[in-house]
Amino acid sequence: MIEQNLILILVVLPFLGALAAATLPVYAHNAAAWVSGLVLAGGLVALALLHGPVSEGEVLRVFVQWVPSLRLNLPFRVDGFAWFFVTLVLSIGILVVIYARYYLSRTDPVPRFYSFLLAFTGAMVGLLLSGNILMLVVFWELTSITSFLLIGYWHQSQAARDGARMALIVTAMGGLCLLVAMLLLGQIVGAYDIDRILSSGEVIRAHPMYPLVLALFLIGAFTKSAQFPFHFWLPGAMAAPTPVSAFLHSATMVKAGVFLLVRFSPALGGTELWFFAVTGTGMATLLIGAMIALFRHDLKGLLAYSTISHLGLITALAGIGSPGAIVAAIFHIANHAVFKASLFMAAGIIDHETGTRDMRKLSGLFRAMPITGTLAIVASAAMAGVPLLNGFLSKEMFFAEAVDWHNGTWLDDALPYLATLASIFAVAYSVRFIATVFFGPVATDLPKTPHEPSPWMRLPVELLVFVCLAVGILPGITLGTVLHDAAQSVVGPDMPYHDIAIWHGLTWPLIMSVIALVVGTLIYEIFAWPISNGPEGPPLIWRIRAQRLYERLLLNLTWRVPRRLHGLFGTERLQPQLRLLVLLAVAVLALTVWGALTPVQKPLARTTALHPAFLLMWGVGAACAIGAAWQAKYHRFAALVLLGGAGLVTCVTFAWFSAPDLAVTQLLVEIVTTVLLLLGLRWLPRRRAEIPEDKLRPAKIRRLRDLGIAVVSGAGLSAIAYVVMTRPLIPNVGDWFLRNAYYEGGGTNTVNVILVDFRAFDTFGEITVLCIVGLTVFALLRRFRPASETAGTPEQQKNAVAATLKDYMLVPSVIMRWMFPVLIVVAAYLFFRGHDLPGGGFSAGVTLAIALLLQYIAANVRWVEAHITILPIRWMGIGLLIAGTVGVGAWLVGYPFLTAHAQYVDLPLIGKVPAATALLFDLGVFALVVGATVLMLIAIAHQSLRSARLREQEAEQAEQKETA
Repeated sequence: MIEQNLILILVVLPFLGALAAATLPVYAHNAAAWVSGLVLAGGLVALALLHGPVSEGEVLRVFVQWVPSLRLNLPFRVDGFAWFFVTLVLSIGILVVIYARYYLSRTDPVPRFYSFLLAFTGAMVGLLLSGNILMLVVFWELTSITSFLLIGYWHQSQAARDGARMALIVTAMGGLCLLVAMLLLGQIVGAYDIDRILSSGEVIRAHPMYPLVLALFLIGAFTKSAQFPFHFWLPGAMAAPTPVSAFLHSATMVKAGVFLLVRFSPALGGTELWFFAVTGTGMATLLIGAMIALFRHDLKGLLAYSTISHLGLITALAGIGSPGAIVAAIFHIANHAVFKASLFMAAGIIDHETGTRDMRKLSGLFRAMPITGTLAIVASAAMAGVPLLNGFLSKEMFFAEAVDWHNGTWLDDALPYLATLASIFAVAYSVRFIATVFFGPVATDLPKTPHEPSPWMRLPVELLVFVCLAVGILPGITLGTVLHDAAQSVVGPDMPYHDIAIWHGLTWPLIMSVIALVVGTLIYEIFAWPISNGPEGPPLIWRIRAQRLYERLLLNLTWRVPRRLHGLFGTERLQPQLRLLVLLAVAVLALTVWGALTPVQKPLARTTALHPAFLLMWGVGAACAIGAAWQAKYHRFAALVLLGGAGLVTCVTFAWFSAPDLAVTQLLVEIVTTVLLLLGLRWLPRRRAEIPEDKLRPAKIRRLRDLGIAVVSGAGLSAIAYVVMTRPLIPNVGDWFLRNAYYEGGGTNTVNVILVDFRAFDTFGEITVLCIVGLTVFALLRRFRPASETAGTPEQQKNAVAATLKDYMLVPSVIMRWMFPVLIVVAAYLFFRGHDLPGGGFSAGVTLAIALLLQYIAANVRWVEAHITILPIRWMGIGLLIAGTVGVGAWLVGYPFLTAHAQYVDLPLIGKVPAATALLFDLGVFALVVGATVLMLIAIAHQSLRSARLREQEAEQAEQKETA
């Protein structure tokens, strides 16, 4: 139980820290740093407590119940590999927090930075600990979103915005491919549990869809880990602050892709297709990244392409997939994170203290910054693979795997040569980094005078360089056991122990390392001038840039093609857009409904004979609908009245066919909708009857066309209704609700029980949407005033005021006030009877909203706030809070969210009365519906009345000026 709580703490703690950092004031730099550091340190403490069982080979699991009825849980698991990776993430994260405290400016919103950083850390930890492949994809995409926020932290910079957008587009599209791959994997295996997936390698590889799954999976992994040809987004992300680069591109985001490759290699690897796709892509990325890095002039650009190269190295090892290759891959993940984070921080110090990262301007900094120079030299040597440093050991293990025989293919035979060639370029760009920046003549045209940074800013670099030395000198003591546990959790319990030592004798890997060191140094010494003064890229590669291809593709997909489609089908007019949507819907339904209209051989459902009164009523409704369409051209108010008549016929139809709940709801919504349209009529432009006939385009053809579309759409809906109502009488979900509404929901009104009990989660989502819509309408209309409201002379404005008063005085105000208490009683009646008889919180809420609206209209042009003491936004908030509290209350007694309970309660003098927690949920629905409906109606009516009041005041002022 303790281990399960610790795992949950690991997952939740970074997100809680992100919320805490986000609430801090902008100037609270130290507080934000302390919060972030303590959160990450707390995660490390939890990991330390979990190390005992993990080191013994145990896989720790915890399941968080989400929707037990659908068997949807949130599983998290910790094994040796996950423990190793999370420790790496949190350790580098603490050092980045310390470094960022002294790197970022006082003018930067630092709490926001730490909030994004912790949110990203939480997403990364969730990805590493996910026990379900679909949940893994969720955290995978969450890392893309949070990294977008981090890369674009300096949003005032165009480069930062472009880099963040590019990273999000590339990695998010890869995430979609990964989602499809995981869905297919779940279908192949029959489960989405990651342990089931990893143990079903033979089933997956033998399945016909294995090539498709592998392709989609690799696209997701390659985009995140910046593998060729998706590598171009990572250099663009260098526009982010250096602490972000040090964190995302050393230990976290780009390592997520290689984590996925290593983790799923037992399930998807072991085939020739896997070897060629993964190892081939890795070697290509290793070589291309190293070649381009040698020619980059920006410090972070060089480190970015070197990161791409080293990610290719890890990918190639994952493609080989042998136990030794898995150990080497995991070892290099740690080594690369350590020396690359220190190099990024050193580059940030150089930029911070000199004002530039351009290597063509930097020279001789070792004299002004000897400590920083020493640290950067050691880290660069580790990156180059110099002996007695950690990078040498993992690179030598890579050489050993490249030399070994695997499958005898041409790629397998070429591995040693490609690995040596790429390492030669790695040594060359590492030597260039050291020689160009720290040695040579002292630079005289730097923006700032270089000097050593604050000791606290340099401390993270010193600790990381110390780790490079400690691991390089004592690898077995420092990381031997941890690496074995991590690799064993991937390969299996039968994996032999790999001894990591400094000296293995005179072997081919050692010879390859010596060749790389010597030849790489000579290449830079011979070609130093053309490399340092030439273009940013090898002569054969710099002209063909993947980023240019991306930009052209993005331009075509987001601008040219949509523009052409808009030219063909687009229009700014509302009617043509609606016409296209309706025609598209009719076309789709015509294809799907045609087969359903065939005669049914099974017994049909019960049908009701057509009554003459019903036919007469529908004739009246049809006449009202046709009259509304005809009168809309001449008299809008008459059209609105006729439209209400058609709605009333629909209401009676529901009652006729024994749907009283629908009838009550339809009647109340018709009233509110009629008032809403009545208030909105004043916002419309002048009627066409007021426009001269010579300026009107002929509309006869258009009206006939719309009539034809209406007839076809109505006939289609009638066909669908016929098919639904005459389908065979077979058991369905409705029968289950009818049988269990009273016994499990405590109510005889099945419709209401479904809404507030069986499907309460859907209702909760719907009222949340209603709340958002109400706030949106209010936000859009509270400051809006139509231009037509201020047009005309003062005399015309006074006439407009009179017209407004006339419109709002259709019913005497005295009658409206008398109706208010009656409607309150009706609303209460509908609310309390809803669980057993037609009614409910929604109907009661709309009824009370109508009562309040009548009081508004009765107030003429006075402000409603002076007559009605109701605050709609608070009603909405309280309603949502009540509904949510009822749902959370079920958790307190051990039941899922929104589980309802019903029983009978004995009341004095009354007896037994039904009581259900769903009534409280319905109370929340009632309050929110009242608030949202009143808010939207007031938002429209308030503007119309406000405009009338303003017009009256402006007319009076104009008249006074004329008199004066």
